Amino acid sequence: MSKSKKFFQNLMKFNFRSSKHGQNEEDLEKIAAQEQKNFSYETLVSATKNFHPNHKLGEGGFGPVYKGKLDDGREIAVKKLSHGSSQGKKEFENEAKLLARVQHRNIVNLLGYCVHGTEKLLVYEYITNESLDKFLFKSNRSQELDWKRRFDIITGVARGLLYLHEDSHKRIIHRDIKASNILLDDKWTPKIADFGMARLFPEDETHVNTRVAGTNGYMAPEYVMHGHLSIKADVFSFGVVVLELISAQRNSNFNLDADAQNLLDWAYKLYKKGRSLDIVDPKLAESQAADQIAMCIQIALLCTQGDPQTRPDMRRVVVMLSKKPGPGNLEEPTRPGVPGSRYRRARRPAASLSSTVGTSGGETRSSSHTRSYDSSYTNTASASTPTQTRSPRKDPHGKRPMESWA
Repeated sequence: MSKSKKFFQNLMKFNFRSSKHGQNEEDLEKIAAQEQKNFSYETLVSATKNFHPNHKLGEGGFGPVYKGKLDDGREIAVKKLSHGSSQGKKEFENEAKLLARVQHRNIVNLLGYCVHGTEKLLVYEYITNESLDKFLFKSNRSQELDWKRRFDIITGVARGLLYLHEDSHKRIIHRDIKASNILLDDKWTPKIADFGMARLFPEDETHVNTRVAGTNGYMAPEYVMHGHLSIKADVFSFGVVVLELISAQRNSNFNLDADAQNLLDWAYKLYKKGRSLDIVDPKLAESQAADQIAMCIQIALLCTQGDPQTRPDMRRVVVMLSKKPGPGNLEEPTRPGVPGSRYRRARRPAASLSSTVGTSGGETRSSSHTRSYDSSYTNTASASTPTQTRSPRKDPHGKRPMESWA
């Protein structure tokens, strides 16, 4: 048995909910030490200047995150578990298990762990440019994201998700893909971060029913309404992020068009009118890549369709992104999904193709007894059963309102 495989199998046995908490923590220390992933608490105290407030990068449901520098010169980010957080304990365990064997240039690298008494910490590579939302939704910084950088981010995130869904040791569904969970390094390479809510997914299943957890505005409607989780939920979230990257508008608090429910609805309506480029961030006005931008809008709309079966998987998305833009290269998207609405499967002719801008095609229409849903809220939807949802609370930062490491 390989060393890394043995490490992963041993780590899978680690469970905070066991009655033998102390033994589990000792086991984690031993496993981490064997894999040279163990950091002493004293090392992390020194690296972060005793977790000084000036080194704090942000804070979320897990706990605070600090920037640090090791004696060998490496910069690190240290996630520190909040002592009173039961949810944080689950996320700590989940993130440690899932990232133990994940290695990809578009996924943040977990360097190691530390368990010291009641202190539990995860140590990551430090990402220089922080999170995507810092640049995208602040007017004084979005100009740093020219179209080439935005397209590279789109393709990088797509490749990272493809790896999680098809090429990692186990199929992993992230469940919380959003702009604040995409970090950018010094070369603007995107890194998918925050695996606290990620789930291992049985490869022989089409979906699983699970408790709803994520950030409203990014969650697929079938997941919000019924707890049906599949890789297509991540595909939906990816599509939302693509439209946000192109428009520099948040889906969760969109208000540019009174006739549109959200950013997805606005983009789709303009697409059907042949005016999809009207959503483009004005800072990209001088871009010479109109055809490529229009292609990405169409791909995003395909990813956010109401019926999950009509959404492409990430392998198909990566292939589409590699194509040369041109009329008739992509399928015609149907209406985007909105949490609270029902969908019926549109009968799509086998050869139903359209231009990049879009002309006509079948739509997935909402049922007449649609539930109301306010997309301007971004709280975490969490329920004890898949069909329950909590009343939304105003929170512009989503589940874990962090400045950078959400």
